Amino acid sequence: MGHFDLTFFVGLITTAIRLATPILFAAVGEIFAERSGVLNLGIEGTMLMGAFVGFVTAFGSGSLWLGVGAAALVGAMMGLLMAFLTVTLRTRQEISGIAINLFSAGLTFALFRLIFGTRSVPPHIKAFGIIRVWGLADIPVVGPILFQHYALTYIAIALVPIAYYVIFKTSWGLKVRVVGENPVAGDTAGINVYAVRYACVIIGGTLAAIGGSFLSLAQFNMFLDQISNGRGFIAIAVTIFGNWQPVRALWGALLFGGADALQLRLQAIGFKIPYQFFLMIPYVLTIVALAGLSKRVRAPAALIVPYKRGER
Repeated sequence: MGHFDLTFFVGLITTAIRLATPILFAAVGEIFAERSGVLNLGIEGTMLMGAFVGFVTAFGSGSLWLGVGAAALVGAMMGLLMAFLTVTLRTRQEISGIAINLFSAGLTFALFRLIFGTRSVPPHIKAFGIIRVWGLADIPVVGPILFQHYALTYIAIALVPIAYYVIFKTSWGLKVRVVGENPVAGDTAGINVYAVRYACVIIGGTLAAIGGSFLSLAQFNMFLDQISNGRGFIAIAVTIFGNWQPVRALWGALLFGGADALQLRLQAIGFKIPYQFFLMIPYVLTIVALAGLSKRVRAPAALIVPYKRGER
């Protein structure tokens, strides 16, 4: 077995769970948005803004949790902007999302250099530490895998059953699903389609930005240009992979987190393959998964369809 012993696989699974964290936050948020009928391609840019604002706030205040809160606030604002463009102005959802991504990339690049200037060594903070669950973290194999993670990782996993309950077991969740399937019928039944879509897109933006803050406040201890590195798009793929269901999205996030963890581990043990091929693994897996599932999933019927009262 050589390098592929029990320690390797425990480390691989543990790292996979941590790397899945930002994707899971964004995917759960995107499930809310898409269940209501709005495809938010702007979550890549929203994650980038969350990482930037979270880092700047934590750097200036010395509080990591204040950084997370600031990231959540800017994510809600980004969600509000996306909702305004797509729900109120009824612009093309795909174009609005791409515009938000370009806006975020340019703004974070400019503001970072305005605030910190050009440095040979990027500014950094003391990042979140690993929380070991007392009495459970030292259990062989299971302890490191399940009970030695960042606080935000535990929160992301806890969001899965919460989101499932809200979407499938509450009256508000039923309204969300109705609006995403048939907004005309929902409007006729007295549901405020616009309010539901606004709320869902704002929730999606908030969670995506928190996922972005994980990158700069936990996974790394700094902000880097394009730190989101396609994770927002992978989260959209996970949403589809999970058939717009939170529990399945969790498994999808773990799958892609595992692919990322695998490429890191293979590089670490010295596989003599150009590192660019390792970096490709998560993205190739995304393409393969979507290609394999394209005919098996069923999107909400009104997804990307703008709605205006009185029109059918």
